[in-house]
Amino acid sequence: MRLLVSKWGNSLAVRLPVECVKAAGLKEGDQVEAHVTPMGEIRLAPAQTFERTQFLERVERLRAQLPMTQATVEDMRDQDRY
Repeated sequence: MRLLVSKWGNSLAVRLPVECVKAAGLKEGDQVEAHVTPMGEIRLAPAQTFERTQFLERVERLRAQLPMTQATVEDMRDQDRY
């Protein structure tokens, strides 16, 4: 898809087609991260905010999946990792 680069004040801007916006799940006011690759490609990705509650819930789910047998705890204590 070709997009037009236009002047916007002292900057340049590209308008994102609605199909791109919907596919990325963006809405007005959202932030995106821009990266330029060594080949000169510009890549945009939705900026992700840090949600502490979601992070802690995910950590707890992952922790519950880890095996924590007595042998594991003793091994960690022997290696001063506990």
